[in-house]
Amino acid sequence: MPSLIAVLAALAVAGGLGALIGILVGGRAPSPVTERGDAWTLGRASRDPLTLRARNIVPRGYLGKLERHIVLAGRPPAWTIDKILIAKPLMAAGGLLMAGLWISADSSPVRIALGAALVLLCFFVPDLLILSRGQKRQEQIQNALADTLDQMTIAVEAGLGFESAMAKAATNGRGPLAEEFIRTLQDMSIGRSRKDAYQELSTRTSSADLRRFTRSVIQADSYGIAIADVLRVQAGEMRLRRRQRAEEQAMKVPVKVIFPLIFCILPVLFIVLLTPAVISITKAFT
Repeated sequence: MPSLIAVLAALAVAGGLGALIGILVGGRAPSPVTERGDAWTLGRASRDPLTLRARNIVPRGYLGKLERHIVLAGRPPAWTIDKILIAKPLMAAGGLLMAGLWISADSSPVRIALGAALVLLCFFVPDLLILSRGQKRQEQIQNALADTLDQMTIAVEAGLGFESAMAKAATNGRGPLAEEFIRTLQDMSIGRSRKDAYQELSTRTSSADLRRFTRSVIQADSYGIAIADVLRVQAGEMRLRRRQRAEEQAMKVPVKVIFPLIFCILPVLFIVLLTPAVISITKAFT
């Protein structure tokens, strides 16, 4: 019986990992022109009856939250809601079978609690992966914004228009910020207004600096303010905030080092330094 449970657990885990691998490397890359926005993803009909049933069971609010995480992660080619909804129960089933195999040997309350935690962890693994990817992407946008605005300022002062300067910075740059600028330019190229395209850019990110920049551009366009002045001021503010964030992180280092210093480094240091003295004292009194 335990061997059968082990085989079922291995099959379930293999199926869940296969689904996750399919999420990571498979699928079709979405087009920024035709697959844009939350309404498209949540409103389109699923062709698979299984995923359609899963969408009907899962709360609408969770689907919106999951879609938001996918958008913040840059809408990776294969990270679709349907695949995530399929991978979650498969991973949970694998965790449940492994927990059952582990608890069958000793059904103590501690093992039951750890088994339940394992099942929950396996169930939320896809959510944690997409959340982590989104946070990393937004940090990259935050860090690259100041340098990109400097490039755009130089291009505008050299005589280029704002959109041309944005295209120049996007084509010469790499990373998620360049991708977002290219997508914004594509939105305007298909007929969307400049204001709508910049507002859409603001909704696709959680970076406060990028949102502030888009609001400044929209206001400058509405009131006729020189865009070169706006870029110069925004670039200076972004550099200042980036330096302040770096100083804040540096000030947090001593606090983060206290725990490993007290519980990991100091005990070993005391053992190394005091052991010869303790041995000498013991020999002296024996």
